[in-house]
This record gives sequence, structure tokens and C-alpha cells, in this order.
Amino acid sequence: MKWLSYRHQGQLDYGILTTENKIISAKMIFSNPPATLLDFIKEKPAIPELKGISGDIALADVEIQIPFMPPNNIIAIGKNYYNHVLEMGSKEDVPEHILVFTKSANSLLPHNGKIELHQNLTAQLDYEGELAVIIGEEVRDISEKEALSAVFGFTILNDVTARDLQKKHKQFFLGKSLDASCPIGPYVLENDASKEVIFHIETKVNGEVRQSDSTDKFIFNLARIISDLSKGHTLFPGDIIATGTPSGVGKGMTPPTFLQDGDTVEITIDKIGTLTNQVRKS
Repeated sequence: MKWLSYRHQGQLDYGILTTENKIISAKMIFSNPPATLLDFIKEKPAIPELKGISGDIALADVEIQIPFMPPNNIIAIGKNYYNHVLEMGSKEDVPEHILVFTKSANSLLPHNGKIELHQNLTAQLDYEGELAVIIGEEVRDISEKEALSAVFGFTILNDVTARDLQKKHKQFFLGKSLDASCPIGPYVLENDASKEVIFHIETKVNGEVRQSDSTDKFIFNLARIISDLSKGHTLFPGDIIATGTPSGVGKGMTPPTFLQDGDTVEITIDKIGTLTNQVRKS
């Protein structure tokens, strides 16, 4: 199932997207629904039989919101595709252990939201299409064998990065946490598999394919990432983990090509959908 949060006729709600691009609202699914999608993930109420229940809201009639505000900052993994490591440096930069940083939740932006160019702060705003994992269980010290059981679902994330700020500050947080610079969504694909699912990621800028790869090229797979992050560190329902970006970012092009006012970025992940955002001057 695909979940989404949305605004319809002035009211915030969440629900399930049907194959006919209609929405079954939480109010139709539950007699006493959890207030938000995050509350649903935390409370885990049993979903009743949906047979015979059809969506009564057209997707075209809603304004899609970020899925939810995570309980913590976004956890992100760097240098998780070999070819991306090479385009940003050399094979000596391939990590032996997961490279972890965080992004401020203030940066989150919904599907169709405008990415702020922040032209007064940066001249090197870059895109990074990524698969994001949403944790569904409170876990600590979970093994790789059990790690995937802690996953509620998957969504799309654009880890927009100010490369010059990243270099200036010698760390990732500020360059990856500017306001309105982390699109996420539009849907959350619920995890119904006991083994790792392979996804294909494609990023387009103004219709031109820039990134195209699949998650079977991860240096560290999902089970390893989740297990390592949980060692001595509790993961909570709603925690978001960005799993790294493939090669093809703007900084890796010859010459480097960064985002400009009016650019449109589309990130498609099969089974999930397409996250679309336009860049605008701040």
C-alpha cells in the first residue's frame, strides 16, 4: 500500500492511494483513526478489510504534504555508491564503515514545493536523488538478520546540498540543512517484504536524465545500515534514513553544473512514484 499525507478542502489528513489515483482517507479506514501518519506508524492499529471501500477523493484535488515530521533529525548515509565516490574523489575515499550525518527536519519540503535557491548563501546548490527508509519499530542493537523487520516503508528524498558550504564548514550539516531544501515524498510505500527490495532510481533535471542506478549497487545494504545505526543508539518509529545517492550529481559533471532558478528536478523510484520540485530564488 502507498500512504500519503495531504490537504483537502482546507483540512489536513492522510490515507491510502488506490491504483485509480483516488484516496481512501484514514477516516474511512478507521472508526477512530490515529491523528497523523506518524501516529499511525507508532500506534500500529490493525487495518480492516478494505474490499468494497473505494477512494472518494481524487489525487488531483489534493495538495500533497510531507508524509510527517520525523521525531528526530533525518539520518543520512554518505558515499554509499561506488561510482558516486569516484565522481566526488577517488577509490581511496570508498568508506570501510557507513558514513553518517544528519539533516535538520526544518529542511523538509513536499512534492511540488519550491526548493529555495539560497543564492545569497551558495552558488553551488546540487541535487541528490535517494531512497529513504522509514523505521516502524523502536529498536536498539538489532542484528542484520532482523533489521528489515524494523522498516515501515520507503519513500523518495532529494538530499539537496550546498557544495560550497559543505566544503567551507568541513562537515555536512549546514550545507544539507538549508530551509526548503529537502523534498520528500510524495508517497510512502509500505514494506511487505521480509528480504531486501531492489529499487531503481532516476533523477532528471529539466527533463535530462542525470542519475540512473539501482539500490543493488549500495556499498552498504539496508540491513547493514539499520543494524549499524542501532548499535547503542535507539531508532524510533518515524525515523527517516536517507540511504545515499548514485553518481550523476551536478558537482560530478564536466564542467560542474549546479541548480538554477526555474530548474525542475524529478526523482523517480519504481514502485513508489515521482517526486517533483522546482527551484526558485529565495
